[in-house]
Amino acid sequence: MSDIIIIHSSPLAPEAQPLVEGLIGEYDGRYGDLSRPGGARAELLRYPPQAFAPPFGDFLLLLRGGEAIAGGAFMSHDDETAEVKRVWTRGDLRRQGLARRIVLALEESAAAQGYTRAYLTTGFRQPEATALYLSLGYRPLFDPAADPELYRSLPFEKHIGARAGQPGRSPVPGPAASFEDATARVTAIKAQQEAKIATRLAQRETAA
Repeated sequence: MSDIIIIHSSPLAPEAQPLVEGLIGEYDGRYGDLSRPGGARAELLRYPPQAFAPPFGDFLLLLRGGEAIAGGAFMSHDDETAEVKRVWTRGDLRRQGLARRIVLALEESAAAQGYTRAYLTTGFRQPEATALYLSLGYRPLFDPAADPELYRSLPFEKHIGARAGQPGRSPVPGPAASFEDATARVTAIKAQQEAKIATRLAQRETAA
């Protein structure tokens, strides 16, 4: 894998489109009409590209021969926390450590920007992603013994940078009463996150 390079990019860059379209196809294939209105494309376009650029975030691609074969991003969750998103590996190249490599690179980039905690979520129909994050030392913020559908979106945390190795202490909520209740909970959390990043971007634009 010596021919693989990591570059900083953007969700709108031409070289990033295999990642964007790959995620859309995978999410729609796994979740179908369980996705939000507009499907996975609407979800991926929820945040503006500026959210994934310094000083709030980053967008990384693994390239081989100039072609994106894996990638991921993070954005500001709060002053201490980087929220990892958009982690993807091309379907025919999985189980080769590429996703692990991109997550570790994202952690390093986030730590360089001063973040001390990484937060991420994965869907309840993505057990391989859950296994990856557990193997990388992420702490589940859900009850692993519960039906994952009763969380719908499975959150994890890990301290990085200056706090690397410290145990997480965030509360672990119990499962929702139903899938519908879990959906309502996740929808509310995402709306709060969307409002926070919009506020941070607006404050930076005003200050500039």
